[in-house]
Amino acid sequence: MSQLPNSHYILETRNLVKSFGSFVAVNGLSLRVRPGTIHSLIGPNGAGKTTAFNLLTRFLQPTSGQIFYKGQDITHFGSARIAQHGMVRSFQISAVFAHMSAHENVLVALQRKKRCVYKFWLSESILKPLHEHADRLLDSVGLLADRGTLAGQLSYGRRRALEIATTLALEPEVMLLDEPTAGMGHEDVGRIADLIKSASAGRTTLMVEHNLSVVADLSDSITVLSRGQIVAEGSYAEVSGNPDVMSIYLGTTDV
Repeated sequence: MSQLPNSHYILETRNLVKSFGSFVAVNGLSLRVRPGTIHSLIGPNGAGKTTAFNLLTRFLQPTSGQIFYKGQDITHFGSARIAQHGMVRSFQISAVFAHMSAHENVLVALQRKKRCVYKFWLSESILKPLHEHADRLLDSVGLLADRGTLAGQLSYGRRRALEIATTLALEPEVMLLDEPTAGMGHEDVGRIADLIKSASAGRTTLMVEHNLSVVADLSDSITVLSRGQIVAEGSYAEVSGNPDVMSIYLGTTDV
């Protein structure tokens, strides 16, 4: 009989493997994420981080292994069912509707949460609470002044902020962020890091992030991957001082 998932973890994988032919992208991943924490997944390019995210959110089918969410085996759930259960992902490349305003983008997400088709012509009595909720979400990410601006006209950093607002509109219990600060300047990185911290209050965040300064500032726990395997776990102080991690990032040995 297989061992039950640990009730102390909101998200857990058991010996997760993903192979593409002879190439093993994720090799025996046993990840454990505690509820209410910010947990970062880091590693060099090609370490398997995004593949792991694709497995967790069911955009990829694992070759073997299991995924548990709140104690339930979700290994064979579809991606839509995963989101309905409260695990919502944002992507490395901003995924917003460029030809819709910031406000309309959030309205789409709010109506999706209510499982109804987005319609501009719903009665005012129905739309008013949604408009107000959308404005509160935009305000929470510093975009209320840009509510009427087309998403495609926003700066890259502001589009990522909008994506966080649309993610929050889905009321996730677990928020998965894939490289949220990729391609940003210093000022935008600081703004998005602050948004992630505030958005993570009262929920669990699993984050793939390349900016180690952001990882150090935000993370409660860190998992380091290399070649699809975990090489270290713990706080930033613990993993940054780990000889295997130092060799991966500094190239002191062949790991």
